[in-house]
Amino acid sequence: MARSIDITKDRQQAIEAGCAVLGEGFPIAIPTETVYGLAADATNPVAIAHIYETKGRPRFNPLICHMADLAMAEKHAEFDPVSRALAEAFWPGPLTLVLPLKPESAIHSLATAGLDTVGIRVPKGFAGELIRAFGRPLAAPSANTSGKISATSAAHVDADLGERIRLILDAGASTVGVESTIVKVEDGKLRLLRPGGLPASEIERVAGQKLVRARKASAAIEAPGMLASHYAPGATVRLDATHVDSDEALIAFGKTAVAGADDARIVLNLSRDGDLAEAAANLFDYMKKADASGAQTIAFAAIPDEGLGEAINDRLRRAAAPRE
Repeated sequence: MARSIDITKDRQQAIEAGCAVLGEGFPIAIPTETVYGLAADATNPVAIAHIYETKGRPRFNPLICHMADLAMAEKHAEFDPVSRALAEAFWPGPLTLVLPLKPESAIHSLATAGLDTVGIRVPKGFAGELIRAFGRPLAAPSANTSGKISATSAAHVDADLGERIRLILDAGASTVGVESTIVKVEDGKLRLLRPGGLPASEIERVAGQKLVRARKASAAIEAPGMLASHYAPGATVRLDATHVDSDEALIAFGKTAVAGADDARIVLNLSRDGDLAEAAANLFDYMKKADASGAQTIAFAAIPDEGLGEAINDRLRRAAAPRE
């Protein structure tokens, strides 16, 4: 079983223990404001291989590399003016920039899945402190079995990966609750690769241009979270539900009534007040609770596709996608 350290009780012990395991080439679970990450030394191919092995993650799916600050990121990637403006405005925070990898970067190609670009994020709070103390970037996908529901608490990590990792650093529940927004500047245009915890409107305000959204799924995997089937519970997922059967779980939103709710196996409401930030923070935890109810299907009420709703609906469409 993984050892767990509550960082609120001994932050320095958590940093020292984390650096020790990372230095041995093994992944650890770390808290970030988005979700919990399974972090390992991004310059060590053995450590990176342990991430893929632990998660059961396809090796063609690149990993986000987390940095302590913009200065560390500049050692590994080339910044165009728009990307730099976004980094200065939103780092640390839930934004990942896909950037050209510098030839002299020590980030191993296993972390980038052999691409000549790298996804970089600077996380808020403890994770940034840990990276600064470790002195090297950390490759860190979400701390869950590949394709399954992301972890937003140490308990989620322990239930899924506790037998496979050595250390979980516990900071309580993630405040954002969905993964980072991923963007890439290409031919002067700003592309949205994955909606996430930073609303698109905020990015567009700083960039001074509209985000280009893909009209259809691409076969090329340029960043994490682009697989058609992802974030999936054991139960099947049904979207835009206006009714629910007695053998189904219902995840509601706001005050909209869903027929049959009184007879559903379990009813959870992402936000009774219709607050999308609250809904995002609750999303993965409520999916896990609904899945644990034994329902064969989880029915989701409609969620507005605006602001953080874009990220929530992206996760739900992937959770509902056909699975191989």
